[in-house]
Amino acid sequence: MSQPAATLSPLPLKPTVKPARPDFSSGPCAKRPGWTLEAVAARAFLGRSHRAAKPKAQLKDAIDRTARVLGVPADYRVGIVPASDTGAFEMAMWSMLGARPVDVLVWESFGQGWATDATKQLKLADCRVLTAPYGQLPDLGAVRRDADVCFTWNGTTSGARVPNGDWIAADREGLTFCDATSAAFAQDLPWDKLDVTTFSWQKAMGGEGGHGVLILSPRAVERLETFTPDRPLPKIFRMTKGAKLIEGIFAGETINTPSMLAVADAVDALDWMEGIGGLDATRARADANFAALQAWVDATAWVENLVADPAARSNTSVCLSIVDAGIAALDEAAQRDFVKKLAKLLETEGVAYDIAGYRDAPPGLRIWCGTTVDADDVQALGPWLDWAFAAARA
Repeated sequence: MSQPAATLSPLPLKPTVKPARPDFSSGPCAKRPGWTLEAVAARAFLGRSHRAAKPKAQLKDAIDRTARVLGVPADYRVGIVPASDTGAFEMAMWSMLGARPVDVLVWESFGQGWATDATKQLKLADCRVLTAPYGQLPDLGAVRRDADVCFTWNGTTSGARVPNGDWIAADREGLTFCDATSAAFAQDLPWDKLDVTTFSWQKAMGGEGGHGVLILSPRAVERLETFTPDRPLPKIFRMTKGAKLIEGIFAGETINTPSMLAVADAVDALDWMEGIGGLDATRARADANFAALQAWVDATAWVENLVADPAARSNTSVCLSIVDAGIAALDEAAQRDFVKKLAKLLETEGVAYDIAGYRDAPPGLRIWCGTTVDADDVQALGPWLDWAFAAARA
């Protein structure tokens, strides 16, 4: 006797409204609204020496306006350096760590990278690594006042950020090394608590990769001029000569040759940021984008924010866990395959690009909600996420 045919659940209907810009990648991130390559190319000094007067002036303008938009104190130095945020942070670590004990805070993959540098590459004698799982923060109160501390302000791969700088002692003896690459322009950075701050253009500015920004407090400059590390430094890490800061680095005289197209693109982003109202406006845009996504999460049964504590949730690199019982019961490899299938469905539809979680993070989604994204696109994404989940599960 033949068996009755299995009844298949009908696939859900596709939403009718797509995000106008499906760029939700966490780096490189979405370009600013209205961006065109033609507008950037028209202001770029292509085929020119970066040391010529006008290109150098454009580099200096990018530095000055970065400081102005971010509200960096006048006695801090801002410079453009090689190799993106990684290059900026590592040149600071290699040049300045070793004078004091070091605490490294780790709650996601990039912080883990700095811990590896400190313990296995620099092999610092007195170095503690304070860790927490993805989605949580380590004990910030355990940081030693006399130690240098290295940390990411916003965990790009975990979606967890420090809520404020209150845990950093005002009378600290050590320096703070803050990787702010996915926090700058979108979150409040208390400059009086930060000595070394780094970020890259490709995150909240929607810029191009390859260049980092390094911001130094007077205390950091003093460390550079009074401490000589017991290790060789490659040329792209050297910030002093004759025990004096190389001031040209912070005046547009870059250590190596920059991409003038990338510089023009950064200036274009700064133009837009200043045009919409500066830091208050850029932070408000990120907050609105996050609020739109979190509202969908709160109304959706199959997904949760990876970060349980609302005060620690990122408003830029938002990481989500799939908590549907059927998917959560799968082993890790199967969960990752499901996430890939879901993300591929959205990419094929031209709805969302690059939203699978970071390879070292728990299986899930990561959706960029930074300054250059539009809240209308985040709102339009929610129904498509529901559709893709149902389609992938079916």
